[in-house]
Amino acid sequence: MKSLVFYPFSFSVGLLFFAIAPTIAQEVLPLWTEGAMPYAISTVEEKPTLNCYPTQSQSNHTGAAVVICPGGGYGGLAKDHEGRRPAEWFNQQGVSAYVLHYRLGSQGYHYPAELADVQRAIRWVRAHAAEEKIDPERIAVMGFSAGGHLASMAATLFDEHAYDPIDAVDKVSARPDLAILCYPVISFDRAITHGGSRKNLLGPDRDGDDALAKKLSSDLNVTERTPPTFILQTDADTVVPAENALRFFLALREKKVSAELHVYEAGPHGVGLYLADPVLGTWSGHLKDWLRLHFFYAPPQPRSAVSGQATLDGKPVSWGALVFYPENSNLPPTTVRIRKGKFSDPIETGPITGVSRIHFEGSIWEETGSPDDQTVQLDSLHFNDKTPLRVDVKTGSKPLHFDFLSR
Repeated sequence: MKSLVFYPFSFSVGLLFFAIAPTIAQEVLPLWTEGAMPYAISTVEEKPTLNCYPTQSQSNHTGAAVVICPGGGYGGLAKDHEGRRPAEWFNQQGVSAYVLHYRLGSQGYHYPAELADVQRAIRWVRAHAAEEKIDPERIAVMGFSAGGHLASMAATLFDEHAYDPIDAVDKVSARPDLAILCYPVISFDRAITHGGSRKNLLGPDRDGDDALAKKLSSDLNVTERTPPTFILQTDADTVVPAENALRFFLALREKKVSAELHVYEAGPHGVGLYLADPVLGTWSGHLKDWLRLHFFYAPPQPRSAVSGQATLDGKPVSWGALVFYPENSNLPPTTVRIRKGKFSDPIETGPITGVSRIHFEGSIWEETGSPDDQTVQLDSLHFNDKTPLRVDVKTGSKPLHFDFLSR
């Protein structure tokens, strides 16, 4: 039975962003089967839940899903601006979202209880993929602050047996296909860590256990199997220093794992989407582009090698680019560079096969030296033609030839 749930006002360091959508229906499910929760504390009544925001009934349903871990230093949960509202943002894009209310150190729960919760959450979504109409190979994990550490553990320790299997859900993989880490706690190195997160996760009796702290420092656990990762950080963050994000990015780079890192100069810790800010609020757009690049909004499609020639006003394009936009906007566009009238892109990075709309940008100034030859942008072959230029990209196609006219 789905119901409308309104969370009370929650606060984290920094300003909350404005609401981006009306409150949406959600279903709150217990994460664990009654009586089967590992590491249970009999005196604690509050149980971890999975707050479900499915999109299968929406017309824009993509079949993708994300498990969201709010922050709070492992002592609380920023359920609104790092939970419900990111879920709404994903719902607007046709992505089913599942906000994990995991156990906390302030309740007496410490590692590995939190890791067990996030593994269980990812497994639950994957195990219920058919009924939720989700692609089991397009499930991401997202986390903010300490929730970012939990998400980073999900991305690096998915093979660790954090708990004994209890039912069919635990037969599927806990590995996320993508990871999104927002101003994350990564390292428990005291020089850069967030002390509260370390103490709450390890527990007061183990806070001095440097060997355990090292084991749970996610930058030291990256392998070739760590999923592609998007990282958001601000340089001004004094709560969780940028060194955390940087260490994880460099660890991913060392293992040749695809990664994208955005470090904004300004912005406090705990900002969520921060859509009201004209600069920092742009980060979610970069995330959307990155997710599209990794075929999150649509299943992967084959690519094709392309090559050919391009002229502008009868002369070879000195410098420019062709952008191939697939008809399905959920698929990634491909930009191919033009140099001295020629372009080519191998199959590994070439455009998606099928019909694409072409956008051209280029210049012949190096060829002519004329001040009249400015950079030109065209969506058709001729400047006075309003019909969009389209090509059908096929494997093994002959070289393409474009003759653009700007005047």
